[in-house]
Amino acid sequence: MKRLIEKGLMFGNLIEVSSPQLVERYNRALKALTGKETALSDFHIDISGFSPEIGDEFGDRLYLNPHGCNRQFILLTTSQKTAPLLHIKFSTSRDILQRFIAANERQLFALTAQDAVIGELANSVYEMSSPLKLLDIRKVTVEADTIGGHVADANQLGGLIERFRTEPDGWRDDDLIAQMIALAKKTGDVTRVPISLPAMCFEQPSFWTAHFGGVYVFGDTPVPAVISVLPRATLAALPKIKVMDLSQRNAIAEWMVTNALVEPIVQARGMDAGAVLRQKMDFILVDAADALGLDLGDARRTELRKIAQRLGDALPPAFLGLAALLRWVERAGPWPQLTSEHPAYFYTLRAAAGPQRDLVNMLLAELAPMDVRQMFITHKELFYASYATWSEKKRRYVADFLEREYKVDAQGARAALFGPEPSMDARHQLPHIARDLGQIVGPWGAVKRGKL
Repeated sequence: MKRLIEKGLMFGNLIEVSSPQLVERYNRALKALTGKETALSDFHIDISGFSPEIGDEFGDRLYLNPHGCNRQFILLTTSQKTAPLLHIKFSTSRDILQRFIAANERQLFALTAQDAVIGELANSVYEMSSPLKLLDIRKVTVEADTIGGHVADANQLGGLIERFRTEPDGWRDDDLIAQMIALAKKTGDVTRVPISLPAMCFEQPSFWTAHFGGVYVFGDTPVPAVISVLPRATLAALPKIKVMDLSQRNAIAEWMVTNALVEPIVQARGMDAGAVLRQKMDFILVDAADALGLDLGDARRTELRKIAQRLGDALPPAFLGLAALLRWVERAGPWPQLTSEHPAYFYTLRAAAGPQRDLVNMLLAELAPMDVRQMFITHKELFYASYATWSEKKRRYVADFLEREYKVDAQGARAALFGPEPSMDARHQLPHIARDLGQIVGPWGAVKRGKL
């Protein structure tokens, strides 16, 4: 992982904490949440305030996320909103934290100028002992306050001020006035500078979770479904919802089309389909050459073309399928018949615009795992786990490629590959359901029929 860190592909954009004042505030917050303190004098934190250095110090990567269920957070600065979220257990957590900070940025800026803000992403469940609990997670409530309780004190002071204004003898109540003065010393004049940080609720009907080996829950699609990375039998019986696992490629493909969740990259507006197909083919060649122990050279396209020639009949079916599609794109061959069981099928898709776009792209990264660029962009947990299993040659190739081709314009690359970011309104709209599977059955009209 050292190479990824040095190239800014891992632990990038973390916030440095090095001033004694901020370290002291962090320790006070840490003590309040966990009962522990760090001995480090400088470290880095993510959007939630988690520090990988402190995680190593404690020997606990979940010191702010007990049971991996209700993530706690420490905000030292609103600048954390641009930081990544490390060791994700739920795919929606970073988005929720970003939206919370954005909605309360002025208040949080004022509060963090004098104290750390602590809080929790509270699910409707508190532990994940059974897969059944996944279906109970529908919303996440964010509650926060400073270590000193400024928000609670301000709310209390506001209530006392209201009593003072409305009660006939309020101005004569010495105890009431004394309480107001004492609280005002901590909060300041809340009539001129209000302090308010109300609890916020965020809907979470669809999400990915790292629990149970990796599970995708689609609760707000026309046909709800749960898709497991492990065999679906490991989830036991889940009532009133379609349950699949990654081995059921045909079932997943038909479900995606039924719910209008994907589109063929050759039909995607604004995409250079030929360039994208060529890059996917390069990734597949690198994987095949690495598995056979072939020399990658500098892994440029000319070298990879030589490897393709050497492999001949041993070229992977996924490569051959994409090559046939590329010939059609370049008007040099017929339209290929790629069924949902073909190894190239999921490499030819991207998520359609809509509230599930990012989640569907995560799922496609699992179904098309040789596309390392998509995996890195859409599913970093899977990418880092996969990277640890690769040979040194493949690690070097992938890290160099991402530094050279992706990092220089990450935002532009994301837009080119997956389309514009969905608006907040779009996040809450249901996708259109395909009405006639006889007419809309897949990007090639070729989702293979059979028992699901």
